[in-house]
Amino acid sequence: MAGVGRNMVAPLLVLNLIMYVIVIGFASWNLNHFINGLTNRPGVGGNGATFYFLVFAILAGVVGAASKLAGVHHVRTWRGDSLATSASSSLVAWAITALAFGLACKEIHIGGYRGWRLRVLEAFVIILAFTQLLYVLALHSGLFGNQFGDHAGGGGYPAEHGGYGAGDHHNKGMGTGGVARV
Repeated sequence: MAGVGRNMVAPLLVLNLIMYVIVIGFASWNLNHFINGLTNRPGVGGNGATFYFLVFAILAGVVGAASKLAGVHHVRTWRGDSLATSASSSLVAWAITALAFGLACKEIHIGGYRGWRLRVLEAFVIILAFTQLLYVLALHSGLFGNQFGDHAGGGGYPAEHGGYGAGDHHNKGMGTGGVARV
C-alpha cells in the first residue's frame, strides 16, 4: 500500500465529501424536526438514542467536510506538509464518524419506528465509517511511503524551494536559509 497516490486518494476524497454533505443535510433536517417535537411526523420517528445519534451525525458531517478541504489542498499540492494536516484532520473526522456509527447501530438495535430520512442517515453514517477508514488508511500509507521523503528541496518541498525559508522573501535576513547538504 506504499504506492498509494492521487489516483486512489482523490476518488475517496470526492466520495466522502459528497457523502458528508448529504449527512449534514439529513442530520440537520432530522435534528430540527426532533427539537421542534415533530417526531410523530412521518420521516422522523426515533427512540432513546435518536437525539445523541443526530448530534454526533451532524458533528461528524461538519468535521468530515472540513477535513476534506484539507484533503483537497493536499491532493492539489501533493507535499509532505499537506499530507500531515490532511491525515491528522481525516483521523479526527473518522473518530467522530465512528462514534456516530456506534450510535447508529445502537439506534437500529433499540428499534421502534424510524422514518425514512432517519434510516437513510443511519445508512450514510454506516457507509461513511468504512469509506472514511479507507481514506485514512490511504493517507497514512503515504506517511510511511517514500513519495514525500526528504528530496533535493528538503522537508518534502519541491526542489525549486531549496529547503525551508530559502528564497522566501518573508523570511529575508532571519537566518532561515536552506538545509546544508554534504
